[in-house]
Amino acid sequence: MASLAALTLSDARFPGGGHAHSGGLEEAVSRGLLAGVPELGSFLSGRLRTAGLVGAAFAAAAVVAATNPAADWAGLDAELDARTPAAAQRDASRAQGRAALRAARLSWPSPALDALCAVAPRPHHALLVGAVIGIDGGTPAEAAQCVAYLAISGPASAAVRLLGLDPLAVNAAIVALRPVLDTVVAQAAHAATLPSDRLPAPGAPVLDLMAQAHIHHHGEQVRLFVS
Repeated sequence: MASLAALTLSDARFPGGGHAHSGGLEEAVSRGLLAGVPELGSFLSGRLRTAGLVGAAFAAAAVVAATNPAADWAGLDAELDARTPAAAQRDASRAQGRAALRAARLSWPSPALDALCAVAPRPHHALLVGAVIGIDGGTPAEAAQCVAYLAISGPASAAVRLLGLDPLAVNAAIVALRPVLDTVVAQAAHAATLPSDRLPAPGAPVLDLMAQAHIHHHGEQVRLFVS
């Protein structure tokens, strides 16, 4: 049975601010790179294999750290920073982590959360999710699955709002990614006990560039999403 924390954090109704972020999809739409469900499926698959895998691996590692009083939260935070080269994406990750922190602290108060926040008052979202799931007794695989799912469900929801796509077709596109999701979760969970500098580090240069471009355009045009 999945931990309650894993179910709660993957629920769009959790007050974590995820609704304000499109994971780069808004910029892709504005550039004409994505107009329908087929392109959305490709976008989500690519995001899942790159940024999704990185986030899932660090969430899994955070579950292990949450049960270790001597956990190296600073090392995890620094290594995740290093795997997020675009400043805009780092800011988005920390904004979501900070937004979710208040609800997390009220629901799952713990010395592990205190230790994470002492190092990073604005924690990366993946680390916060993993820490909370670990505190709740969940597994690295559950944390990896939660973060991997959020990496695609957020942009998918944004696609419905930006393009007026059929929500049923968009949901089917998410379900079709089950084999990729399972692979990413398995890779992330397997890496959970590795030193932080050996966690997965796939790159996504196009997502990095679009994240930076989105910030620039956000200052010039009205945009629906922060990232």
